[in-house]
Amino acid sequence: AVRVLTTLRNHWKKTTFGVCLLSWGGHWLYGKHCDNLLRRAACQEAQAFGNELIPSSMPLKKATVFLNPAACKGKARNLFEKNAAPILHLSGLDVTVVKTDYEGQAKKLLELMEYTDLIIIAGGDGTVQEVLQVLCPCSLRLAVFSKIPIGFIPLGKTCTLSNTLYPDSTNQVQHITNATLAILKGETIPLDVLQIKGEKEQPVFAVTGLRWGSYRDAGVKVSKYWYLGPLKTKAAHFFSTFKEWPQKHQGVLTYLGPTERPPEEPEEKRSRPPLYVRIYRRLRLYWASPPKEIPKEVAPEDWEELKLSTIELSIATRNRQLDLTRTEDFMDICVEADTVSKGQFVNRGSQKMHDPHMCPEGSQCIQASRCILQLPEGTEGSFGIDNEEYEAMPVEVKLLPRKLRFFCDPRMREQMLRAAVQ
Repeated sequence: AVRVLTTLRNHWKKTTFGVCLLSWGGHWLYGKHCDNLLRRAACQEAQAFGNELIPSSMPLKKATVFLNPAACKGKARNLFEKNAAPILHLSGLDVTVVKTDYEGQAKKLLELMEYTDLIIIAGGDGTVQEVLQVLCPCSLRLAVFSKIPIGFIPLGKTCTLSNTLYPDSTNQVQHITNATLAILKGETIPLDVLQIKGEKEQPVFAVTGLRWGSYRDAGVKVSKYWYLGPLKTKAAHFFSTFKEWPQKHQGVLTYLGPTERPPEEPEEKRSRPPLYVRIYRRLRLYWASPPKEIPKEVAPEDWEELKLSTIELSIATRNRQLDLTRTEDFMDICVEADTVSKGQFVNRGSQKMHDPHMCPEGSQCIQASRCILQLPEGTEGSFGIDNEEYEAMPVEVKLLPRKLRFFCDPRMREQMLRAAVQ
């Protein structure tokens, strides 16, 4: 023992390196063991759903998974196959996995897709938005898919929607398994959608919102300063102040106030009448003389106008702070003051990396159901729509309230209802 201690003391550098290496290896192995325990517990819970008896006449539920293998720097496929796929298969679902190998593939495959009982999006914000562009443009298609629940398995680098649907978790495996189990439990919540339409292009749809301004522009460049480690966020915002100061984004915003929310009607499944009854009803409606309608006076829409000079404009849904009992439908518009010091800009920029749509003190907050953003001719820059970049241009933003239903963790739904009562 004395000889061993002497050897360790004489070779203290190698000893220190060996101890550090063993400690790191032990910690890594323990983490792998804990992850396997989480996977096993989730699979056992999913097996309980798979063991439930169903009538022989009832077909298996079909689930269509849109998986983006490129998400999370190419790790999404492995994450899905190790953590989510076993749970879905053990639950008794008829799972079809569609891999979106290139941009726009989800649109082509979804148009040809057969009837499905639920849609699952496995990826990040970009994958969610790509599927939204398929579900929402056609009103007929939206009416069909608004009744099909959507699950979201967070596999991307940015998964904003997971903050609303699932509890926070620092463990990635636990976060993915919780999200997959939430799909099996069947609790859903309605989410709002924003329709963002430019002058020429097809409308873009978003579940989080639109950002236009200096904080967004600086946030995009954070990854360029990776070599600065934890200081990269502050560095990106600090160097952004060298370009021009003060940074102002100007335009004109016209908007309509909130709209009253109609009561949610319970879904009733009615049996379809026989063919001859349907033919008789259509003929009766066709031959009946149309009733004389008394023209009603339509009240003019009360548009308000606001001239903008802001460091950043944010238009966001209420999905981040969902209130299931509210009586009005609206989106939040935040117009931040352009009188910000460089120090405030750097500090606030770091905060906005964690909560992009935060509305700081001194900002003008507006609740609107619809708005039109006019930009001066020659305006350059980009919008951030659900963390995806689009060219800045005049746009009309319209709120589509409660258009899609997403699976959520039952604990989150209870938390929302409890907060609304309080």
